Amino acid sequence: MANKLSAKKPAFLKTVSHSHRKTNVKKKPNYQTKRINGVKVTLAASEWKTIKKEA
Repeated sequence: MANKLSAKKPAFLKTVSHSHRKTNVKKKPNYQTKRINGVKVTLAASEWKTIKKEA
Protein backbone atom coordinates (compact mmCIF):
# COMPACT_ATOMS: atom_id res chain seq x y z
CA MET A 1 0.00 0.00 0.00
CA ALA A 2 1.30 3.45 -0.88
CA ASN A 3 1.89 6.10 1.77
CA LYS A 4 -0.50 9.00 1.29
CA LEU A 5 1.31 12.12 2.48
CA SER A 6 -1.00 14.67 0.93
CA ALA A 7 -3.54 16.48 3.09
CA LYS A 8 -5.73 17.46 0.12
CA LYS A 9 -9.44 16.70 0.40
CA PRO A 10 -12.19 16.62 -2.23
CA ALA A 11 -13.73 19.95 -3.22
CA PHE A 12 -17.55 20.15 -3.13
CA LEU A 13 -18.90 22.27 -5.96
CA LYS A 14 -22.16 22.99 -7.72
CA THR A 15 -22.45 22.77 -11.48
CA VAL A 16 -24.93 25.21 -12.97
CA SER A 17 -26.90 24.23 -16.06
CA HIS A 18 -28.21 26.56 -18.73
CA SER A 19 -31.54 26.74 -16.86
CA HIS A 20 -29.57 27.57 -13.66
CA ARG A 21 -30.38 24.30 -11.91
CA LYS A 22 -27.60 23.52 -9.45
CA THR A 23 -26.24 19.98 -9.05
CA ASN A 24 -23.78 18.90 -6.35
CA VAL A 25 -20.43 17.60 -7.60
CA LYS A 26 -17.42 16.23 -5.74
CA LYS A 27 -14.08 17.03 -7.42
CA LYS A 28 -11.30 14.69 -6.28
CA PRO A 29 -7.60 15.63 -6.10
CA ASN A 30 -5.34 14.35 -8.89
CA TYR A 31 -3.39 11.73 -6.90
CA GLN A 32 -0.34 10.09 -8.50
CA THR A 33 1.69 7.19 -7.06
CA LYS A 34 5.45 7.15 -7.64
CA ARG A 35 8.50 5.54 -6.06
CA ILE A 36 11.09 7.51 -4.11
CA ASN A 37 14.10 5.45 -2.97
CA GLY A 38 12.08 2.22 -3.29
CA VAL A 39 9.07 3.49 -1.30
CA LYS A 40 5.70 4.08 -2.97
CA VAL A 41 4.41 7.57 -2.23
CA THR A 42 1.03 9.03 -3.21
CA LEU A 43 0.86 12.79 -3.71
CA ALA A 44 -1.25 15.21 -5.71
CA ALA A 45 0.13 16.13 -9.14
CA SER A 46 0.62 19.75 -8.05
CA GLU A 47 2.84 18.55 -5.18
CA TRP A 48 4.90 16.37 -7.53
CA LYS A 49 5.44 19.48 -9.68
CA THR A 50 6.76 21.37 -6.65
CA ILE A 51 9.15 18.53 -5.74
CA LYS A 52 10.43 18.32 -9.32
CA LYS A 53 10.94 22.10 -9.46
CA GLU A 54 12.95 22.15 -6.19
CA ALA A 55 15.14 19.16 -7.11
